[in-house]
Amino acid sequence: MFNLDNKVAVITGSSKGIGKSIATAMALQGAKVIISSRKVDVCEQTAAEINELCKDGIGEAFVIPCNISDKSSLENLINKTKEKYNQIDILVCNAASNPFFGSLKDIPDDAFEKIMNNNIKANHNLSQMVIPEMIERKDGSIIVVSSIGGLRASEVIGAYNISKAADIMLIKNLAAEFGKFNIRTNAIAPGLIRTDFAKALWENPEILKASTATCPMKRIGEPDEIAGAAVFLASEAGSFVNGHTLVIDGGSIA
Repeated sequence: MFNLDNKVAVITGSSKGIGKSIATAMALQGAKVIISSRKVDVCEQTAAEINELCKDGIGEAFVIPCNISDKSSLENLINKTKEKYNQIDILVCNAASNPFFGSLKDIPDDAFEKIMNNNIKANHNLSQMVIPEMIERKDGSIIVVSSIGGLRASEVIGAYNISKAADIMLIKNLAAEFGKFNIRTNAIAPGLIRTDFAKALWENPEILKASTATCPMKRIGEPDEIAGAAVFLASEAGSFVNGHTLVIDGGSIA
């Protein structure tokens, strides 16, 4: 049910953190995964680690660097993937930005625009680029890594949460429009996960204690605890899941 043999998966922000865990899990299920982020050396290190795990001929990893803030870089990512593998079966929009911590009344225009461009528009653009071939093939899975921030307000990361709420509506609209072509579009909404991206919320013991106070499991999550959900949504196991946001937060929303 979770087999991804011969599937090609493009995963943004996959050199570390949640993206790396998703890429590793998909490769171990047989997928050919594209490792992509701005830093080529980190991408190559991650790809080497995955290929070592997959040396018995299951999946594999290939590096195509990409800056999600640049549409031409997104186009290059998709085009180079097709040159290498001829098709794209799975798109995972994981990369995101959050350059501002503070009140919405204080956020500079450039920071707000960066958040909206990188967290919403880039995902929209990438979806536009892969959907035509998925329609033709009548098969495909698009997964956007949103956040529980898209489901609740914040006094300090408001713009980020707005972008993540928009991602949740993006996948609903794509699901409504393209589900008839067997394209499943879903989101994953992680809670606090131990990544560099969220380090400010878990590195300090006092902040960590406050961050986990409302979580029934009294801990934060690990990147590998998100990876299985992505494999599920991309595989036959998730073949009737469409337009859904899967919350993985240890029960915090509850």
